[in-house]
Amino acid sequence: MGLLLSCREDDPPALGPIQTPDTTRIDTTRLDDGPVDFSQLADTYGQLASPDLVYQWAHYNSHDPSILKEGRFFYSYGTDVAFGHEIRPGIQIRRSINLVEWEFVGWVFNTLPPEGARFIRQNGGEPNNSLWAPYIQKVGDEYRLYYSLASNTPRLSVIGLATSDDPRGPFRERGVVVTSQDNNSIQTNAIDPSVIIDQNGKHWMYYGSAWDGIYVLELDPDTGLAVRNGDKGKRIAQRAFTGGRVNGNIEGPEITYNETFNKYYLFIAYDWLETKYNVRVGRADQPEGPFYDYLGRDMNQENDDVPMILAPYQFSGHSGWQGVSHPAVFAHEGQYYMAHQGRPGANPFYMVLHVRQMYWTEEGWPLVSPQRYAAEEESPVEESELIGQWEQIVLGYQVVPGYAEEQISPDFQTSVSLTLDIEGTLNGDESNSWIYEAPWLTLNWNNTYIDKLYVERGRDWENEIESTILFTGLNQEGTAIWGKKTE
Repeated sequence: MGLLLSCREDDPPALGPIQTPDTTRIDTTRLDDGPVDFSQLADTYGQLASPDLVYQWAHYNSHDPSILKEGRFFYSYGTDVAFGHEIRPGIQIRRSINLVEWEFVGWVFNTLPPEGARFIRQNGGEPNNSLWAPYIQKVGDEYRLYYSLASNTPRLSVIGLATSDDPRGPFRERGVVVTSQDNNSIQTNAIDPSVIIDQNGKHWMYYGSAWDGIYVLELDPDTGLAVRNGDKGKRIAQRAFTGGRVNGNIEGPEITYNETFNKYYLFIAYDWLETKYNVRVGRADQPEGPFYDYLGRDMNQENDDVPMILAPYQFSGHSGWQGVSHPAVFAHEGQYYMAHQGRPGANPFYMVLHVRQMYWTEEGWPLVSPQRYAAEEESPVEESELIGQWEQIVLGYQVVPGYAEEQISPDFQTSVSLTLDIEGTLNGDESNSWIYEAPWLTLNWNNTYIDKLYVERGRDWENEIESTILFTGLNQEGTAIWGKKTE
């Protein structure tokens, strides 16, 4: 993270308004809900990365997004960071009409939030000059923004809350929600919040990064703060025991409820940001767990859980995308979406906001599109359209070495050729077959692997083709399978 502004011990607890943008500097065509101009959506953006051009950042320099729909806009709130530059603190705000084109709006804060910074200093640390991984939620008429503030001391960090009556602010700090400090006890890092209101009206925060997994903490519905001051909650997810200790590369929880299946879904980031950063998911009947993975294992046990539904990937002719985790999951008009950062293999320090459509298996497991959402029109796919050449990606790795220093590669899951033959065979091999009952495509690999895949239309971003056919799904072992038609 870059070097940003700091606050003093005597700063007032109430925060002033956000830095309202000069609207004459905003490309107002981004507010148009007409056709998307894909020529403005390149993978890299060095010429725009400077803070002097902040109101041209659009979907660039976006990291750890949290998404809120209000009125005609989707708002995205994210970590303080910019490619190759030091920037001021405050939590970045963007907005969009179509989830493809974005405009930079301003910041939540004018400086580091005083109460969070004060906690860190009172415990012998110095707060980082940046805020990380926010979460936004609307409760009644109040917008609640949860922020993460870490420090130069390991495990000395804080999640705080600020509120506003407008998604653009001004926000005022209400208080500290949960903290962590190194007291020689195993405890997760107090960053990366996500909040849900359950079916009984109770409020729950999910948080954590490294060391001791993911925790759930009950909140006071009236204040948005912890029900019991000083409570840390309880652990609900961890990772496998490797190298003599529990794997600490687990963070960034995101929670959502799907009423169709009457389940709470916990999405978790595995591994290191610049290497194998990927998304795992489990589900529970109750918001406080226990959460179980695809194989029926308790996520609070020492496992590497499946399914892994999003991971560093590379289709032919492109450098690939990594850093594709710490997702935001949200629904709009019955359609679920996942937002996250993407880091191009050409230079993994660029950060681009990705939004993907999500689908659900008949058994109630989430799937993620292999391509970014492009505001495309949806229409049924006929069986005859499936015949021909494809690229397929199997998101296959599951067991990953322990800690950050042991990882050196994003381990891109790369595409291979796939042919759906007119005879109903695969790759010309009669022992492998396919059948289609729209929208589900089943690939049978010699009765060894059975892939159940959701078929959709979407943009081929790598080849800049407006429309092609895609599939996403799982096999019987919970391994995610992606495909893109290329013929």
